[in-house]
Amino acid sequence: MELLVATAVGALTAAGIYMILRLRTFPVIIGTSLISYAVNIFLFASGRLMLDAPPILREGVEIYTDPLPQALVLTAIVISFGMTAVVVMMAVGSYLSAGDDMVNEPADLAEVQHAASAKRGGGQA
Repeated sequence: MELLVATAVGALTAAGIYMILRLRTFPVIIGTSLISYAVNIFLFASGRLMLDAPPILREGVEIYTDPLPQALVLTAIVISFGMTAVVVMMAVGSYLSAGDDMVNEPADLAEVQHAASAKRGGGQA
């Protein structure tokens, strides 16, 4: 079980890094989400991988799981979902204003603004 989880964490991390190195915004967002999933699985696995073990210590129970990683992963999932939504909206706004979703820095801001206004049909003569 540990080998399978370790392989999944490694594959998600590798795919996330590959996607982050792309030059478009949406693959970068997908890559950061994949790395977030890998970290969540790693945190979840740190609480011991067991089946049918209670997360709390009770009378007569000798084998239990740690509930803290489960709570951390649940919190991390909610936070990463919210941050992904914010970044997607920022990327959409950037695409609508610049007309392109490349993540490299523009050479000149005036050129970008001129291209955006020309695309909207409001170019100045």
